[in-house]
Amino acid sequence: MKAEQSVGREDLPQLHAQVEQILAEAKRQGATACEVAVSLEQGLSTSVRQREVETVEFNRDQGFGITLYVGQRKGSASTSASGPSAIEQTVAAALAIAQHTSEDPSAGLADAALMAKHVEDFDLFHPWAITPEQAIEKALAAEATAFDTDPRIVNADGTTVNVHQGCRVYGNSHGFIGGYASTRNTLSCVMIAEADGQMQRDYWYDFNRDGEHLASPESIGRRAAERAARRLGARPVPTCEVPVLFSAELASGLFGSFLSAISGGNLYRKSSFLEGQLGQMVFPEWMTLDERPHIKGGLASASFDGDGLATYAKPFVENGRLVSYVLATYSGRKLGMPSTANAGGVHNLFVTLGGDDQQALIRRMGRGLLVTELMGQGLNLVTGDYSRGAAGFWVENGEIQFPVQEVTIAGNLRDMLQRIVAVGNDVETRSHIHSGSVLIERMTVAGS
Repeated sequence: MKAEQSVGREDLPQLHAQVEQILAEAKRQGATACEVAVSLEQGLSTSVRQREVETVEFNRDQGFGITLYVGQRKGSASTSASGPSAIEQTVAAALAIAQHTSEDPSAGLADAALMAKHVEDFDLFHPWAITPEQAIEKALAAEATAFDTDPRIVNADGTTVNVHQGCRVYGNSHGFIGGYASTRNTLSCVMIAEADGQMQRDYWYDFNRDGEHLASPESIGRRAAERAARRLGARPVPTCEVPVLFSAELASGLFGSFLSAISGGNLYRKSSFLEGQLGQMVFPEWMTLDERPHIKGGLASASFDGDGLATYAKPFVENGRLVSYVLATYSGRKLGMPSTANAGGVHNLFVTLGGDDQQALIRRMGRGLLVTELMGQGLNLVTGDYSRGAAGFWVENGEIQFPVQEVTIAGNLRDMLQRIVAVGNDVETRSHIHSGSVLIERMTVAGS
């Protein structure tokens, strides 16, 4: 990606001016309040398979989305165009929608006094001067290492390098305008192993804001191959109730489901099993889940949320007790509570860690299932009932015995969270949810 083509901080003033132009047009057309987000993004994606280049794609996109209010009637519209005519037409479309919607007492901008006063640079922007040829070379190196790692690696399902950089600016008619530039880069490898008539597929990847700090292609290819080969010989196990250990890369999904259950939208719609549980014990007493939105280089760091409110550090769970919901301005008003500055989601969640790595947790588990892959959705957010297809490894006497497939793990998420025995120190750093492997005291494993 050539430097002269790149999207970066130098584009922020232009986007800032565009936000001002859109806000002014909304006011001219009769909106009583307005908020708008504009973006400019650029990306390079290359993929190889079986030592051949499959795709090389370059994209550059821009556009904006607007939400405006006429009193307490709301209308939204978006476009990928950016000229004066597009702005005028998109504002008019949003205004027409607002005039046909019902009044909503909870609609409207957040209070002006709550707007972020400062927009900090959290070291989110690290442009990677990589050419398509260099990206292809990295992908080919990862795949070649994977093939060389184990003779049972017989096929490849794609090795991809993705490079992205972009700018986003948000503003509203309170006078708040803030924006930032950010980058994200990934290198992933998916390989297929075969032996004794069975084929298994697995992957590995890395993610970093700074492409120069990605794990080496060789290490990613080797890990993908080892994981695929390790699954050969997988079989079901008899139905039983045993401890289940979620690997770190899957454990973040458990906490993501919990965050969905305490999110304002699900709460005011009464579609969450944790409705009305504020102040109640939802985890073991030793566990705390806290948000840290101002981490340098964090994958979800931000000075302000999707409503323009200043973000701040806070716990959602403290000593096992639910002490805060995840609220935006609108959902907070629906619940009669203040916003927690989480419009758009949670910014960097940190889970209490223990002192054991995954191997120590396997020994502690004794007998049970280490889960390394989950299939399907399988969570009823209303009841908390949880059922997912799973694959992984069977453990006896604290040691892995054989790979497992074609089983289902089931329980109730409320019970699962309260039955967490330990969280490992093998922290997953490729997610905005920082957790290690999670050992749950007991779940149903349904197999043969």
